[in-house]
Amino acid sequence: MLVETMPKEGLKRKLAAILSADVEGYSRLMGNDEASTIHTLTAYKEAMTALIKQNRGRVVDAPGDNLLSEFVSVVDAVQCAVEIQRELAERNEKLPKEHKMVFRIGVNLGDVVEDKDRIYGDGVNIAARLESICDGGGVCISGTAFEHVENKLDLEYEDLGDHEVKNIEKPVRVYRVLSYPRAAAHRVIRAKKAVDKKWRKMLVAAVAVFVVIGAVAVWHFYFRSPTIKAASIEEMALPLPDKPSIAVLPFDNMSGDPEQEYFSDGLTEDIITALSKVPDLFVIARNSSFTYKGKPTNVKKVAEDLGIRYVLEGSVRRAEEKVRITAQLIDALKGDHLWAERYDRTLEDIFSLQDEITMNIVTALQVNLTEGEKTRVFARSTDNLLAYQKYLKGRAHWLRLNSDDNAVARQLFEEAIALDPGFSTAYVNLAWTHLMDIQFGVSKSPKESVARATQLAQKAISLDETSPIAHGLLSSLFAIKRQFEKAIAEGEKSVALSPSDSLAKAILGRNLAYMGKYEEALSLLDKAIRLDPIPLDWYFNVVGHCYLYMGKLEKALEELKKNRNQKDITNHIRLAAVYSLLGREEDASAEAAEILRLNPKFSNKIIARWPYKNKADADFIITALRKAGLPE
Repeated sequence: MLVETMPKEGLKRKLAAILSADVEGYSRLMGNDEASTIHTLTAYKEAMTALIKQNRGRVVDAPGDNLLSEFVSVVDAVQCAVEIQRELAERNEKLPKEHKMVFRIGVNLGDVVEDKDRIYGDGVNIAARLESICDGGGVCISGTAFEHVENKLDLEYEDLGDHEVKNIEKPVRVYRVLSYPRAAAHRVIRAKKAVDKKWRKMLVAAVAVFVVIGAVAVWHFYFRSPTIKAASIEEMALPLPDKPSIAVLPFDNMSGDPEQEYFSDGLTEDIITALSKVPDLFVIARNSSFTYKGKPTNVKKVAEDLGIRYVLEGSVRRAEEKVRITAQLIDALKGDHLWAERYDRTLEDIFSLQDEITMNIVTALQVNLTEGEKTRVFARSTDNLLAYQKYLKGRAHWLRLNSDDNAVARQLFEEAIALDPGFSTAYVNLAWTHLMDIQFGVSKSPKESVARATQLAQKAISLDETSPIAHGLLSSLFAIKRQFEKAIAEGEKSVALSPSDSLAKAILGRNLAYMGKYEEALSLLDKAIRLDPIPLDWYFNVVGHCYLYMGKLEKALEELKKNRNQKDITNHIRLAAVYSLLGREEDASAEAAEILRLNPKFSNKIIARWPYKNKADADFIITALRKAGLPE
């Protein structure tokens, strides 16, 4: 029995599926015939290693009669354990009774510590203890492993109850694995009996047909298309990042009710948000991922358009208090499915389910998280399901970006907070509705709207210091108030807490641009746009602003024209200024006319209220706008 102890330094924790195996009666076998035992053990370990690799696992250690391996998926680990026992049973049939070698296997899903190529910790130790509970030729799994495989493999399980195991504080729930429905409870395999060759061939043929039919059914259940054409690095629109890169596509709403769209979209957004906090991942922003919503999935095109390697897609089917979620992670460069799962849970499990999907992705991409990173990634704003659903509905309205839906969103966010006063994310989004009132021109007092938004942002941070969106919002608010040092400090916190958050980088870049730090601002905007290749239009507005003040007028014009939002008056203002400075009077006059059409009350005094750190910067653009014919 192999039990690992942990090193004291260089700890890197992760969730892993662990398979631990050893030989029953190994000392007896060695005593009877040492040479034959070593020969058999070597051959059996080679067979086991091959099966482990076939099931996407790796052997971590194999001293003496022990073998320790880890897997990305606990389904793969249990499937592999069963295949090992069946393979070894067939080999044992050819050996004399005194030379037969049977292994005991334990499988656990748990937290482990990684040090170089080795793994340690309770996750490993529990697997080893489970192995010792097994009969020879058997597989025992922990309760945590059972929860993940119960309905995913054509196996039955015998509940052996809770077991006290050495050096583990709490009892461990143990299940014995059976090879197929109604198999004998004390074995994973049946000992084969002598049968004539004709019957054996018929049996093999029948099993082969069954396996093929089953495989086809699983394939069509999980995967939408039978083949995936591999993406090409040479065809990618953008350079491939130097870290694992992923786009999470909008989960399909399979509920048959369009009103449930908010739920599937919200699940997708929450997964993106969680992954964006992982330092060693490159995560495409929601705005770009959602451009593929409602379109047939073409993984190759998505990967090449966005310049990423991995694509996650899935579906959500909600019926009353039940939810079924399927998810699959695809390696676009290989055209392979790296990981796939189907989850049938109650609605109350939605929070733990989000964490599970996120961790499965992180594990599949072989990214290690420190304990502090885990805390941030899996931080949860609420455990109140009703409050969460109110929030998701509010978010769906807010994203429509008009004053009417903004008002509906505010009401829903307020209702969410009433249900859970500690729901920090709801406070952030409620604050944004007050800022959006200013943008939509419906605020009775912009000063009061800013004050209310500031109050809500600070409340959110008091509830959750690690909220990147709260710090990003506060950064914007401090900039509006021209408190630039605070604005930059909050913006930097937001970026540090969520390294793949495009919006956090863009907000910080915008604040730097108003301070006159154009090179720094452009660097951040470049990174923001790489994370969001089909970005929010105002990103181009800020990039154009920087080039305008750097005197690169043609480059400014090029970037400002990328803004597709024809109602963005700030973009028209900058275009009018650029045309004026270029001496293109007719184009400058056309932009001035559009500005007055969008806001008949416009005057250059509005520019003076923009959050410039230096008054000279405001005067510079006002002079250009005056030349374009805009009123004082």
